[in-house]
Amino acid sequence: MAHQVETMAYAGELPWHGLGTEVSNDLTPDQMMVKAGVDWKVHEAESFVEFNGEKIKTGQKALIRETDGKVLTNVGENWHPVQNEQAFDFFNDYVMAGDMEMHTAGSLRGGQYVWALAKVKESFDLFGGDQVDSYMLFSNPHVYGKSIDVRFTPIRVVCNNTLTFALGSQAARAVKVGHRMAFDADSVKVTLGIAHEKFAKYKEMAEFLGNKRYGVVDLIEYYNEVFPNTSRTNINSDVKTFKDLSRNAKLCYDVLESQPGANFAEGTWWQAFNSVTYVTDHVQGRNADNRLHSQWFGQNQLRKIKAAEKAVEFAMAS
Repeated sequence: MAHQVETMAYAGELPWHGLGTEVSNDLTPDQMMVKAGVDWKVHEAESFVEFNGEKIKTGQKALIRETDGKVLTNVGENWHPVQNEQAFDFFNDYVMAGDMEMHTAGSLRGGQYVWALAKVKESFDLFGGDQVDSYMLFSNPHVYGKSIDVRFTPIRVVCNNTLTFALGSQAARAVKVGHRMAFDADSVKVTLGIAHEKFAKYKEMAEFLGNKRYGVVDLIEYYNEVFPNTSRTNINSDVKTFKDLSRNAKLCYDVLESQPGANFAEGTWWQAFNSVTYVTDHVQGRNADNRLHSQWFGQNQLRKIKAAEKAVEFAMAS
């Protein structure tokens, strides 16, 4: 399988995914772009098809990377690409305006996803030592149908699990800006709101999960809800034992008591939820960079949202 990480640089401690090239933590946005390998522009070009020896316009445009002529995506006439330089300037403004520091930046999937991560100087401690830090993830996708995305992402320090805000529609996790309108950094800042308010709500959720114990039957049902068993032998039957769980659900059960941080809030839904985040971030996938893309932008990002929501449901019923 091809690697998802194209280029990456980080300042400070080695990121949880173990990838990237270390750089100074006092770089300007332009310098960070160079070190992260994203100091390039994209150009729009008319798309054509050949028919009967003639070139016919398709009504679409190709988004091309200037450094190597790579076609990143095909877009419509009203698509407005955001250049990486503009995106990094906005990201730096946001970092400087808040209590944050630049941490990591890079390119995924051959330039289709350009991203930067900042560490928010805010954390909370649970259950006598289980620390959770706050990060801001900013992505500038050069992919049709994908929007500029700004979100706050908690990370559990003891195991480097990337957690998720699954707090319902009234507590928006992220801001998305479509490419059919001009990029407006001020509008994004206003819409996103104050990060620490969301972080405080996440702490409330974590404390709630850590004070509600699971039962064996409910734990089996929980794992089956997050990782359904779709095999032919079980597709029409209820999953009643750990032996009947899907492969990924069994992985969660196997690490439940051995995962880093398993000693915090043992036997609770916080432990159960983190067994899922540990498997998605550190066990699933063929390598670290594929896991990185999946946990931020792919299937596992949605999986962890579901895992948190289901953990809260089961905890409320316990």
